[in-house]
Amino acid sequence: MSDSVKKGGISVETEHMFPVIKKWLYSEKDIFLREIVSNAVDAVTKLKRLSSLGEASVEDEQTNPFRVTVSVDKESRTLTVKDNGIGMTEEEVERYICQIAISGALEFIQKYESETDKENSSDGNSKNGIIGHFGLGFYSAFMVSDTVEIVTKSYTGAPAVHWTCDDEGNYEMTPSDKEDRGTSVIMHISEEESDFLEESRLRDILEKYCLFMPVEIYFVNENKAPASDEKTAEDGKKEEKEAEKPINDTHPLWLKNASECTDQEYIDFYHKVFRDYREPLFWIHLNADYPLNFKGILYFPKLNHEYESIEGQVKLYYNQVFVADNIKEVIPEYLLMLKGVLDCPELPLNVSRSYLQNDAYVSRISAHIVKKTADKLNSLCKTDREKYNKVWPDIKTFVEYACIRDRKFYDRVKDSLLFLKTDGTCVTLNEYTEAAKDKNEKTVYYTTDKALQAQYISLFAAQGIEVVEFNQPIDTQFVSSIENYGGQDAVKFSRVDADTSLLKNETAQETDEETKNRLTELFRKASGNEKLNVAFEALKDETVPAVLIIKEESRRFEDMMRMYSMGMDTGSFPAEQTLHINTSASLIRKIISLSDSKEEEDKVNRLASYIYKLSVLAQRKLTSEELSSFLNDTYGLLDQL
Repeated sequence: MSDSVKKGGISVETEHMFPVIKKWLYSEKDIFLREIVSNAVDAVTKLKRLSSLGEASVEDEQTNPFRVTVSVDKESRTLTVKDNGIGMTEEEVERYICQIAISGALEFIQKYESETDKENSSDGNSKNGIIGHFGLGFYSAFMVSDTVEIVTKSYTGAPAVHWTCDDEGNYEMTPSDKEDRGTSVIMHISEEESDFLEESRLRDILEKYCLFMPVEIYFVNENKAPASDEKTAEDGKKEEKEAEKPINDTHPLWLKNASECTDQEYIDFYHKVFRDYREPLFWIHLNADYPLNFKGILYFPKLNHEYESIEGQVKLYYNQVFVADNIKEVIPEYLLMLKGVLDCPELPLNVSRSYLQNDAYVSRISAHIVKKTADKLNSLCKTDREKYNKVWPDIKTFVEYACIRDRKFYDRVKDSLLFLKTDGTCVTLNEYTEAAKDKNEKTVYYTTDKALQAQYISLFAAQGIEVVEFNQPIDTQFVSSIENYGGQDAVKFSRVDADTSLLKNETAQETDEETKNRLTELFRKASGNEKLNVAFEALKDETVPAVLIIKEESRRFEDMMRMYSMGMDTGSFPAEQTLHINTSASLIRKIISLSDSKEEEDKVNRLASYIYKLSVLAQRKLTSEELSSFLNDTYGLLDQL
């Protein structure tokens, strides 16, 4: 074997590269227009930079404003993107166009970026707004074109150049008589891509990708007759035509400081970007400088109802160029219900600018967004409680889910979590426990169905114990997380039908064992369950003869098994129920007195059955058999009156 070492560079034949570019360069073909327009915007940005450095002489922008024009000619099957930026010389065309993956943007940054710019950047990259980096974007034009032309003239005054290339990579370059500075990219759209000649399609693409690019972009349909300079109004007077308007906003709201923006501007921006007729609940203006360098606005949207999709839409921009929706590496999955825009000019994107290539920088952005979201919730709770109480029902699910998924997020917002009481008011956990410190300091009582569990709620209310309302399935998972986070000293949550310890009449006389045994047998027979747990205690409320109690742990276990059973039978894991007989109740005392008489046996049995089913009815809906028996007991008792 030879010990010699051979070195060389990988070569690629153009005829093999172009089919790959045409089919696979970008996942979506409409991205080509974003790339070509981005190049045109870069050309203007470069010239502005040179002008600021005194290396280029540019006429007054009032007389010749910088702009990019996208024009379509369906008859000639051409789509043209024209700019009045830096332009190219023949040598530059040969270097940047005739060679694939040579980035003129990167070379420009390296040559003209000042040391000050580098020092102010976290990774030494420029923040001067230049978009291109890979040197491939121009070739996206061949994804939809048979032939692409470039007509360009450099700001230096060098002769203009006309470059033409077919979709196999064969090109020719000739002099051009172009007199004005800048570049035109003329794409001859192929037959199979004819939809890219439709005005509506092009406007949709421009609005999606270019709505906030930093140079004014105009759209022209060459097949429409130009409007005359004047038009005649209804009264016969001549009116001047409306001024031509760009399709984009070059100074989007996120570039401003929050102190400079009004509430109405935030709302208008939300309507414009997301086409949502509803007003957002509130918003977070992000403006992170070194070392993160990104800006944005995040909105908490209003939902029409609880079953509406909670997935939002966070649009990611790169130097004001739209990149993608909902990149999960940037926005934590549990905050994807938000809507908003983020402009991150230093994101490590791949060539299509659709996926991220580096986790470190992105994770810092994600952490910053989480922190700012928590800070906003805390600020609203402390400084505008009335508004916070009003929006809480709309954001409750979002916040609870975030707390379940991220312990750090919970730790940040735990003092701003609200609980809705059955009287319609909201309290924090601290406020609830402070008010309950004399009775139930370490326990929060809740209901999952205010109507069904009304009897239990009234029992607690009579003792001055407040009850909070959980009306969504996520609520019980949320409080389980809170209990776990708090450890042994955590506040516990107990449903109103899980505990009667605070409802006892401590001074009542104890019932004798013989009576207890008789009543146990009676109510087991009435329930049809010989193993029914029966307990006896005197309650302060003497109007309620019995309550059915399900221990909190048992019920949560049953709920968990039902959730994860995926339709399987959960009958082998029934929640443990106990019928608590209220020995203070007049109706129970009546049953005890009647039970000694054989003549009253039928009446006693009916009363016991009726009381048992009432206790079940306060806990859940009756089955069809239980309802039929309940009605028979009712009619029988009425007949005995």
